[in-house]
Amino acid sequence: MKHKYISKKYWKDMSTPMGAVDELAKMYDDVINLSLGDPDMTTPGPIIDYAFEQAHLGHTKYTDFRGDPELRLAIADDYKESFGVSIDDKEIMVTASACLGMYLSLEAILDPGDEVLIHAPYFTPYPQQIQLAGGVPVEVATYEENDFQLVLEDLEAAVTERTKAMIINSPNNPSGTVFNIDTLKVISEIARKYDLLIISDEIYGAYTFKDKFVSLIEFEEIRDRLIILNSFSKDYTMTGWRVGNIIGPDYIVETCQMINENVVFTAPSISQRAAIYALKHKRELQPEMVSLYKSRVLKAYDLIQNIPWMSVLEPKGTFYLFINIKKTGKTSEEVSKIILEEAKVLTIPGNAFGKCGEGYVRIACTVDENTLEKAFKRISQIKLG
Repeated sequence: MKHKYISKKYWKDMSTPMGAVDELAKMYDDVINLSLGDPDMTTPGPIIDYAFEQAHLGHTKYTDFRGDPELRLAIADDYKESFGVSIDDKEIMVTASACLGMYLSLEAILDPGDEVLIHAPYFTPYPQQIQLAGGVPVEVATYEENDFQLVLEDLEAAVTERTKAMIINSPNNPSGTVFNIDTLKVISEIARKYDLLIISDEIYGAYTFKDKFVSLIEFEEIRDRLIILNSFSKDYTMTGWRVGNIIGPDYIVETCQMINENVVFTAPSISQRAAIYALKHKRELQPEMVSLYKSRVLKAYDLIQNIPWMSVLEPKGTFYLFINIKKTGKTSEEVSKIILEEAKVLTIPGNAFGKCGEGYVRIACTVDENTLEKAFKRISQIKLG
């Protein structure tokens, strides 16, 4: 919006196709919303009950600047149990969401003009978060033909003398791909060869459907250049609680803390108490959630097979499907709009996730299976391709 009282850096329209589709949806009744990755399940009752109890016990004040010490200990214990790695307390900071954790990390490491590699298709806020921190986003395309895995030659070709870091997101939103060991080794190799930092967004780590999730923290040789971002939003259906964490070298965490003191001070205390309960009861709480969303994703995958102008890779992780609609000969935005207008189903056009997302639409399987069946029955009646 151009206005004399608005910063000139925001005069240019920076809205995304995601926002545009959301506005379109408000024009129609009976819309089935497959757009946003907000789980439809309510946060498990025991987490809510514990947080309520903790509020009455007085946990309603600011916490330590790096987060509730009990939560930091629970995070370290979880990593020890899950990945066999030891994390020092000074390497952990609790944040008011992983999104804030990403911004704090970028603000801590970037000087003006520093370049950050992001593999596309990517989570839509990444480029602007990089720019907000003074950096320059550099897109590295991945392709369906390679299972959306990063290729060494493409990653290396994107490195310049200004490259400071790379953002990695596996399991990936929107493609659902999970980087295999070979890809993770490529990432490690390039980071060490060119002395780059790695910011690894691992918020969908619980949602892997084939093989056990491998975190980059298991690669000891890159621990000194690795920043891990986690969130309780998806792993425990706690999107509205706004709590996540950063794990990284202590000097980076210390800098993130200093920045955060001037942004939100501390993460919400009650949310942190809820997160403690979630982590300590992970083995009881997560299996049902993961099983439910896996079942939905597989259901949607099967339904897509009956639509001739759609195709999709077999699901490997997250609760998203990145659907190929290239047979239609139309753009992602055109197809997304047609699906909304004719089927009353809200999707996200693939170009919202980077240039190589053109020719795709993303759905989030955050509705029940009956609603998914209803949505794809409507879509199947559209004549495209």
